[in-house]
Amino acid sequence: MAELLSRSEMKRIYKQVGELAKEVAGLSDKELKSFPGGPVIHEEILATRGLKGGAKNRQIKYLAKVLRQGPLDEIYLFITNRKGSKLQEKKQSHSAERLRDTLINEAMELNNEFRRNQISFEPDWDSDIIVEIISEYPYLKEKELRTVIYQYVKTHNKLHYRELFRMVKAAVDQKERSLR
Repeated sequence: MAELLSRSEMKRIYKQVGELAKEVAGLSDKELKSFPGGPVIHEEILATRGLKGGAKNRQIKYLAKVLRQGPLDEIYLFITNRKGSKLQEKKQSHSAERLRDTLINEAMELNNEFRRNQISFEPDWDSDIIVEIISEYPYLKEKELRTVIYQYVKTHNKLHYRELFRMVKAAVDQKERSLR
């Protein structure tokens, strides 16, 4: 799914990876032996040892840049299993927030377009995004999803906004559990 991410959202993602890099930099030699990262990441982790202050911070930022170049799922899972880190849960919450916002933004744009054309906005609008999200997260029910989005677009009631987040978060968590 091609998401349009704002600059602020990109900064949040970079910050999350930076926190992951900080946790990875603190791994012991024993933990590093079973670490799923490649040899380049191992070298950068070893390079952070013995550094202090600003030099260590720069090295951790560089480590974060190296980490962003590859898939992070295994690394998040490793850190969560080894250190009991909450980074994976935080990442899932941010992912659910992005999905919720993508769904609502699409529906709001369509509602505004329909209003300009004096057409009634109904819960059965055509949406490639909803189809993509449901194919990626089969735990979601399309009718319930459309109903909650429609109710939020029409009323701007935060209860519907929160309910949509709960639904999407549950689907993201369900997918994560099925991958383990």
